[in-house]
Amino acid sequence: MADDELLAFRKSWKRELTDKNEDKTQTVRIETAICSKSKSTSTLNQGGEGDAKCVAESNDEPKYVSIASGLLDGRTSPLLERIQEERTRRKRQYHRTTDTYRVSSQHPQKKASKGEKLVDLLIQDLNELNDIPFFDIELPYELALKIFQYLDFAELGRCAQVSKAWAQLAEDGVLWYRLCLKAGYQLDASVCDSPCWKSTLRDCLSSHNTVRSNWKSRVGSIVQLQYELGKVLCDVSSCDNFVLAGYTSGDVRLWDTLHWDASASYLKANSLSANTEPRPQVTHVQVSSTLAAAAYQDGCVDVWSTQTGGQPIHHYQSAGGGLQALTLSTDSSTLASASGRRVRLDHCDDHGYWRTGCSSQLPQPVDSLLLVPDRPPGRPLAAAVAGDSVYLLDPREAVEPHVLHSVYGHPVTCLAASSSQLALGVKSSGWAMHDGGNKIQVYSLETRQSVVRVGTSEGDFTCIHLSHPHLLACGNKDRRVRLFDLRSGSSVVSLYAHHLGVTAVQADDWKIVSGGDEGLVCVWDSRAGAKLWEMHNRHPVRHVRFQGSMLVTANIPDEKTPRGACITDDDLTAHRRHRGVISRYDFSEDATAQDHILPICRSNYAESHGYNYNIGLAVPYDTLRGAYPAY
Repeated sequence: MADDELLAFRKSWKRELTDKNEDKTQTVRIETAICSKSKSTSTLNQGGEGDAKCVAESNDEPKYVSIASGLLDGRTSPLLERIQEERTRRKRQYHRTTDTYRVSSQHPQKKASKGEKLVDLLIQDLNELNDIPFFDIELPYELALKIFQYLDFAELGRCAQVSKAWAQLAEDGVLWYRLCLKAGYQLDASVCDSPCWKSTLRDCLSSHNTVRSNWKSRVGSIVQLQYELGKVLCDVSSCDNFVLAGYTSGDVRLWDTLHWDASASYLKANSLSANTEPRPQVTHVQVSSTLAAAAYQDGCVDVWSTQTGGQPIHHYQSAGGGLQALTLSTDSSTLASASGRRVRLDHCDDHGYWRTGCSSQLPQPVDSLLLVPDRPPGRPLAAAVAGDSVYLLDPREAVEPHVLHSVYGHPVTCLAASSSQLALGVKSSGWAMHDGGNKIQVYSLETRQSVVRVGTSEGDFTCIHLSHPHLLACGNKDRRVRLFDLRSGSSVVSLYAHHLGVTAVQADDWKIVSGGDEGLVCVWDSRAGAKLWEMHNRHPVRHVRFQGSMLVTANIPDEKTPRGACITDDDLTAHRRHRGVISRYDFSEDATAQDHILPICRSNYAESHGYNYNIGLAVPYDTLRGAYPAY
């Protein structure tokens, strides 16, 4: 059946081409006859003009000749003239063909067959290939802009090469502003903030590629945040450009990496803790973009403003003694703390007053606590781990905390949350060890039901990070770092990372940063499954957090009162290694650039003294014979 249709299509095509050639020949004969008649009845000069006119009518000029003629005549828009000429020529050809068929047809027309319809459609499509795009003239600019907004920057670049009108559309600032927001750049800006959003997006992409290359090559600057009077480091927290640290001396230090000389770097403790001798050491610290909080060994909690610093803006003391957990919301003024079996949520209202929104008591002592990020204003949600159960605490619900997960004899070892999901590591024991070992259970916060269960490991899961709506990174005591795809529940990559176990992990779409108990900080390429580089310090890595080009790591000692750590010792360098280290990496800067090298190191070898230091070199290189050729 298909072969018969193909043969019928070929016959119809040949028949139509033959009819067109005959029609064209007949039309030329008629025009020639008319020209001959007019030439015989006119004068000699008039006959010459008639010949030229007939030749011009019988032979159409090429398109490029008509465009050149238009330019010579002074027309500034050859495109419009070309469109009008093309339309006039096609109309004239259509009328001629219609008249010829009307005169030459002696029999009534037959019904068009299926093959002839296909030929007509094919010829129509071939004719449309030579048409000028209708965007140039007939489509309104606003409607064309509405269509172009669905294209990405690569497709806009291709469309800009079609015509001048399309190039003008592709250069519109609104389109590039939307692309900039879609790519995640300049989210707080408006359309009027940049004169050329195309250049802004190009600069952002170039900077992003540079930072990514610096991450892979470990090109950048590193600064160690130290506070000599703080004795031993107890806890570290970081958010955006703020780094908060607590020490055994009871001091709390805040660094603003964008403004190193800010007065908010020195945070004063409350009067109760400040007048106590010896001062209680800091047990937990948390920082956000607007608030900083610290919990002391005596159960006191202080809250400061990162903008003003100085005295605490909020203070309370737990009735149950020391705190087991302290967490601060990154996007709202909500603080959660746990002391024994009691969980407390405090929030700041619009007038600056702090109020206790929720205070609940759990059946077992709290092991860990966190606040779910990206919650609507005034609707905080906390998740608490108590033994082998996980509870959700919502201040709007007056009833008891909701039990999200509870399996007798299977304690929860770690906890992590995103805006829509909650992941927890479950330790299997007894008969459950034959079911694949320890696993990670992922719950939906909207339905409060289990979504997926991943991981089969003999070791305990120590840390989890929900880096992406569909990716989960975790660390285990079996020395491996794993990345799971939550859509399929399978492992994407499994890396042998730290020989003493993984203590901290964070990942994004292409890299993983992990910290181990042996003090190593490793950066991995998750797509290639290879280690890019590593850094080592003396103490276990307890904090790893990166954002953009910034990376903050903290090596916190387990021993808070080591031998020789007293500040009154004669040899201060002997106990400095026991303090702990906070490292800040900036991969947007090139440490090999001239601005990052000391002037004395940039001095010329031919000089005998350092630049601006007036220090004589021990062995000036210009005095060595044969080191350089004679000038």
